Amino acid sequence: MLNETLSSNLMSKPPGCCICLDEFISPASLPCGHCFCLECIGEYWRISESCQCPLCMVVFPKRPQLKTIQTPQTENEIELLKAGEVPCNVCLAKRPAVRSCLVCLASYCTTHLEPHYKREDLGCHLLVSVAKNLEDSLCGLHGRKLERFCRSDRTCICTMCAKTEHRGHHIVSISREAAKNKIKLKRRRIKIQQEIQDKLSAAEEMKLTADLHGELSADLWAQTTKLIKQLEEEISELQKRNAELEQFSKTEDNLHFLQRFLHSYS
Repeated sequence: MLNETLSSNLMSKPPGCCICLDEFISPASLPCGHCFCLECIGEYWRISESCQCPLCMVVFPKRPQLKTIQTPQTENEIELLKAGEVPCNVCLAKRPAVRSCLVCLASYCTTHLEPHYKREDLGCHLLVSVAKNLEDSLCGLHGRKLERFCRSDRTCICTMCAKTEHRGHHIVSISREAAKNKIKLKRRRIKIQQEIQDKLSAAEEMKLTADLHGELSADLWAQTTKLIKQLEEEISELQKRNAELEQFSKTEDNLHFLQRFLHSYS
């Protein structure tokens, strides 16, 4: 009876995407016949950097032209912009953006992001978490994308800057400089983690000493308790700092990572 009930529930459940394990949103069918949410398969291909079906593992030598079946949306299902959210640069209704494109220098809602997953020429664009200040990606002097880093002047520059104001300077790519500074950040985290362990050991040792010597004078006991509390506060601050650095190190956009690193961590 139980098996029949489970079977009935599975039969009645609507088909879903095997990537997000939810109901299809803008389902896209691959040449192999398998179907996924357009955004799910688009992100899957972007991360894996190859056009492969996640189910049968067939590899498509050329990015397939994806066609979608639009799922109907009611007025209540359409998300409207809330305070603090970044608006889609295409929507007249100003719906919230879900991703930003560092090539187009624009942010898109789910609907207007679809061409970046459908079209081969847009499929190679770098999509990141929604960025509020995409204008920070442009050179204030030449209006071009900041794609280089001048190590001589420690600043992000565009290709025109490299040929003019920064000509002859030590110039590298943004990604190379970001990778170098992410290694520095990792070393800082290792140092902080070691400091946390040292302070935890010191606090534990003080507690054990206090427990073994119960006859400590009131003054010495108060002093020991104060030191333990101080150590615990320092440990809490270090743990908070470590968590912040860990979150920062996961920044997808190398340019924004580098700009923030230069401003707050160099």
